Amino acid sequence: MKQEALAQAIGTNQQAISGIEGSETIDETKLTKIAEALGVTVEAIESFSEENVFNYFNTFNDSVSNSNFGHNNICNFNSLDKVVELYERLVQAEKDKVEYLEKLLKGK
Repeated sequence: MKQEALAQAIGTNQQAISGIEGSETIDETKLTKIAEALGVTVEAIESFSEENVFNYFNTFNDSVSNSNFGHNNICNFNSLDKVVELYERLVQAEKDKVEYLEKLLKGK
């Protein structure tokens, strides 16, 4: 999700979202709003790491392939596509941060 879309979803602006992304801590109320906008739990955001994402998808694939429901198990999405999508979002977030920092430096 782009910063602008998230900002609109929680009633703030893109600069505030950029500031939140760059900070080490976040107000609990803002975190709750962000979690709701993203459709995840606060705990999922607090425990987020790239390693956890890869572990989740690996575990998900293992459980689907090892389960037996008496019918063919068809996954509705390609987990590799989801990882690539997440990676692209993380790269875009970093680009947005760099752009924001460059604007700050030009302003001084």
